[in-house]
Amino acid sequence: MNTLNTLVGTLIVLGGLGLFFGLLLSFAGAKLKVKSDPKLESLKDILPGVNCGGCGRAGCGAFAEDVFAGKAESDGCPVGGAELNHKIADLMGVTPSESTRMTAYVKCIGADSHSLSLYQYQGMESCRAAIRLAGGGAKACTHGCLGGGSCKTACMFDAIRIIDGVAVIDNEKCTGCKMCIKSCPRPGLIEMVPYDKNIRVGCNARDGGKAVRANCNIGCIGCKLCVKRCEHSAIHMEGQLAQIIYERCTNCGSCAEACPRKVVSA
Repeated sequence: MNTLNTLVGTLIVLGGLGLFFGLLLSFAGAKLKVKSDPKLESLKDILPGVNCGGCGRAGCGAFAEDVFAGKAESDGCPVGGAELNHKIADLMGVTPSESTRMTAYVKCIGADSHSLSLYQYQGMESCRAAIRLAGGGAKACTHGCLGGGSCKTACMFDAIRIIDGVAVIDNEKCTGCKMCIKSCPRPGLIEMVPYDKNIRVGCNARDGGKAVRANCNIGCIGCKLCVKRCEHSAIHMEGQLAQIIYERCTNCGSCAEACPRKVVSA
């Protein structure tokens, strides 16, 4: 009986101590709690909350804190677009910037029906897995889209489809978060382009005409006809590949008309 009484007494003491320390911690937490600024909380509330990382931060909360602290611009969120840009600027009491909407573009139209394949790939649906194989993937062109869908998997907005072995981005769904660019193992294959510009060069190959013809029947051969046709000097050559200077482009479409392989589209 004495042993039982001792045990009960011990449990009562321990329970009392637990209750005491619990109340003490609760009191200390309430006293030491750092009150958040209402403006910061409002800023967090209007952000998309997708935590895509397109702003260069770990998530929307980190972006909000940097904007609030003056370490990030109000237009730093690519997902919300101009409307969110204006909301953040109004909340922070600054003048909203008129940033250009940008969308991602896959610089390859070398679909399976146009490009030469060295072998039939059977494996993981992943570009990062495919590029480790012989030749850097099944396609003969070592600059084009592998079609494994790494970018599609990375896209949180369902803006990418794989069509005939090539990733195609839906401009209306694309938010410009750049996660597809980060996921793609092909350097320079996916780039950011202005939403309101229609001209695109659908090729990433820089090997010159002979090599491109051998690998793909629709790639850029570096003929420079598009450069010569453009009256606004909006196209130049980077090596053997045509590139658009979007600041000068007027969407006239003359470059697309001049391209013999229709790799420049309007």
